[in-house]
Amino acid sequence: MHAPIGPYVIERRLATGGMAEVFVAQRKGPHGFSKRVALKRILPQYAGDPDFVSMFIDEAKVAAQLQHPNVVQVFDFGEHGGELFLAMELVEGTNVNKLLRTVAAQRTRIPVDTALYIAAQTAHALAYAHRLADPGGSPLGFVHRDVSPANVLLTATGHVKLTDFGISKVTTQARRTEDGHVRGKLGYMSPEQVMGKALDGRSDVFTLATVMAELLLGEPLFGSGSELDILVRIRDVDLRVLEKGGRRISRDVRKILDAALRRDPAERLTAQELAAACDEVRRRRGMSHGPERLARLMERLDLVEPNYGLDSEGPSTSLVDTSLLSPGAEQLLRDVGATSPSIYTVRFPDGRERGPMSFPKLVQLFTSGEAHGGTLIRKESADYLPARDLPELTRFVTSPALQWQLEELRDAESRGALAAGALLPVVFGLMRDKRVGVLHLWDTREGEPTRRKKIYFVDGRPEFVASTDRRELLGEYLVESGHCLRMEVEMALALLPRYGGRLGDALVGLGILRPVELFKAISGQVRQRLLEAFRWRRGTWAFVPGARSHEETFPIGDVGFALLRDAVAEAHFSELEATLAPSWERMVHLVPSPAVPRQAFDLPPRWGTVLDRTEWGTTPGALLTRSSTGSRSAELEDAYRALVLGLSCGLVAPEG
Repeated sequence: MHAPIGPYVIERRLATGGMAEVFVAQRKGPHGFSKRVALKRILPQYAGDPDFVSMFIDEAKVAAQLQHPNVVQVFDFGEHGGELFLAMELVEGTNVNKLLRTVAAQRTRIPVDTALYIAAQTAHALAYAHRLADPGGSPLGFVHRDVSPANVLLTATGHVKLTDFGISKVTTQARRTEDGHVRGKLGYMSPEQVMGKALDGRSDVFTLATVMAELLLGEPLFGSGSELDILVRIRDVDLRVLEKGGRRISRDVRKILDAALRRDPAERLTAQELAAACDEVRRRRGMSHGPERLARLMERLDLVEPNYGLDSEGPSTSLVDTSLLSPGAEQLLRDVGATSPSIYTVRFPDGRERGPMSFPKLVQLFTSGEAHGGTLIRKESADYLPARDLPELTRFVTSPALQWQLEELRDAESRGALAAGALLPVVFGLMRDKRVGVLHLWDTREGEPTRRKKIYFVDGRPEFVASTDRRELLGEYLVESGHCLRMEVEMALALLPRYGGRLGDALVGLGILRPVELFKAISGQVRQRLLEAFRWRRGTWAFVPGARSHEETFPIGDVGFALLRDAVAEAHFSELEATLAPSWERMVHLVPSPAVPRQAFDLPPRWGTVLDRTEWGTTPGALLTRSSTGSRSAELEDAYRALVLGLSCGLVAPEG
């Protein structure tokens, strides 16, 4: 028996998630009045956490502004015993997620008219939300950001209601959702959402079209497989599943999907246009009985039960979402413990032994190049074996990207010395010529390599960066960038053997990171590793053509040549000075038709102005002297950066 929460008498607990719980409750009133609701509150152990409380309040404020027949209504928001609660409309029925699962299990299909009806009604809800304005008439800029099947509820009478505004965003209330994390459910995101870009209502249109396609096809639009494969398919708008099932979809319906699934948000339908297009197809085909048809379908599939309420999975809000934890993750931690046991000893060729050490420490020896496949390893009290014979080390001794012997450098087609600014024209050439291969960087001291880096290119695009610098390890990056606590990384490291040595997979398996958060974090790490390479002031570079990493890749996105602009923008002033010193008195001029046009670099306006000043020829010394209004003015720094980029990337050329 549950104690009352404010004026609400609890009937039963409906769902419990990671941060909140939902109850079926009744509010009693005079003269026999009674109203059943879905009552949500933060779990007691988190009720004192200011972040969770603020998120809960934000959700209540956003949801309270929404009054539409296709939106789950919020009736009340209050506090009881120091704990906040939210009373919502109790939807008696199911959701699209369970409808899809049931149809798949019974090997049947959802009728086209029903799929169009569900999509149209959801689009009407979004169109209403996207049009919301404040009392002064200014648009609120509402974006739902999680239009997934679990959030499209279906009443027993066949009506459609959109729920879950816990991670939604309006321009006047963005601090909780604009925190650098990509929000949404795997498989139901827009390309710009995957890439962590700014979102508007057209992102919701893309995700709703994804749900609509699944209703029509009976399978996820962006397929199955690893989380990262799905995210890449979304980013690239890979519609092969739609092409394969195209015969099931009529031409007029396919035209709607194509218009709603454009990669460029500016080219997509609006939510209102999507709703109107679906309604028009239904009207032309005489499909006017949407609620009745949907209700009969749910009855036939045994999806409608008395007092069913919300789906047993619970309302999938930001505070109730249980998808963060993989099945058995907590038990796995209890079985393994929070730290990896120190059971490995390493014997080096010179006879030195190191250990016993934990698996994460052992892995560091391989990622830093200190150990390789032939290194002898003893596990607990067993005999020494070559590392290649230990299954848990397979990835580290077979992946070309993680090997640091330099034999492949014999196949290098070009090489040179590293100095200030030396790497910029090298990388530019590889990108311009769309090369495939690996760029080795290494620095030596007393004949021994002290640090190494490998940058793999595919069609001129930097795809994967490996480094021996322990400061650039994924765990360190995640802690430094605020994605994880060090304690969380340590827990994941303890489980590395269970996840094939992949820290990211362990973090997702434990529910510490969502797959999309991991995708974004590692994309940032790859970008950081790459930009750091441009700051090397000594060492050697060599390019080996044709080499591939064979690693799971985390692309840094559609940055193109703008990445080189960022490398120059982040360079220390002393590096800029050293780079330009050899050309200080040489005449340079603007290249009228460069191999890569200036627009590809997306230059700041002031950089473009500096380059234009070289049109009739000048020397860097003369140009920079004219740009100086002080020893280190912003205008002078911009002039240095523009010239370094221009000379390195063929926008400006020396005469002769």
